Amino acid sequence: MESWYYVLQIVYLQSCYSYCKLMIIDNLNLVLLNVGYSELNASWNWKNISSPFARIYYVTGGEAKTYINGKAYTLTPGNLYLTPPFTLHDDESDSFFSLYYIHFYEKTYNKESVFDKLDFPVELNANTLDSPLIERLLEINPERHLHHIDPRVYDNTPSFSKFIADNYLLPIHIQLETRGILYQIMAKFMGLAQLKSRYKDIRIDKCLRYIHENTDKNVELSQLTDISCITKDHLIRIFKKETGYTPIKYINIKKIERAQLLLLTTNMSIADVALELSIDNVSYFNRLFKQYTNLAPSQYRNNKIDTSI
Repeated sequence: MESWYYVLQIVYLQSCYSYCKLMIIDNLNLVLLNVGYSELNASWNWKNISSPFARIYYVTGGEAKTYINGKAYTLTPGNLYLTPPFTLHDDESDSFFSLYYIHFYEKTYNKESVFDKLDFPVELNANTLDSPLIERLLEINPERHLHHIDPRVYDNTPSFSKFIADNYLLPIHIQLETRGILYQIMAKFMGLAQLKSRYKDIRIDKCLRYIHENTDKNVELSQLTDISCITKDHLIRIFKKETGYTPIKYINIKKIERAQLLLLTTNMSIADVALELSIDNVSYFNRLFKQYTNLAPSQYRNNKIDTSI
């Protein structure tokens, strides 16, 4: 029986990855926030950065470091770097450092994020086409750079909303070219992306997909046991082994990530954001949000200080 289970796992993984790639092509919706070029002199030092948008860097000079999940990456000229959304990291530089930067977010609504499904490489060697592509992206979006690198100036709801709205002020052909370039650059990282290891257990994959697609609902542990066809204790054990979290904690993390995007991209009241996540007790939502972000929802929306270029 055990050998049959592993055969089924292999067949499932093959079909799941093929399905995943098709779904990504159909559903991927990337929105440019910023693109620019900066030359910095030991002024790229930030701690505990975690943002609801992704970053791509193309380094042109000098050297810096970024620390992701405790692992150090040295940022050197001629390479591309990707930091997914909601990824806690530190940046540091003690000398000259120059780079092109691209900030973007994935527009989803009760769909699995590509960053939930795939593990992307942090670093790639750039080729001869990458620099002209990025330069062209900046050329057709000349006012999309950050006017201030201080996060307190730009990382808040009014700025975030403006960055998104700037897309719709562009002529349609520039919108299409902007999106096309962004997809071309992401395609390089996607070419080397791997299915996240936690999806290698059929039962956990089904649970994760259900959680990701139902952040607007009250997901119960009993629903996950029905989906996975295993007992509650067994589910909690293997879920934590695969993800590092209990099912309830993971559900809360995904709800709070969704709340962060809603707070930054909509004018919904905090009470309405809570209701959008099927949390009808605003006080509980405030406590839960602060537990995971160290900020109350109102602080996060109005004065969030956590990012840099």
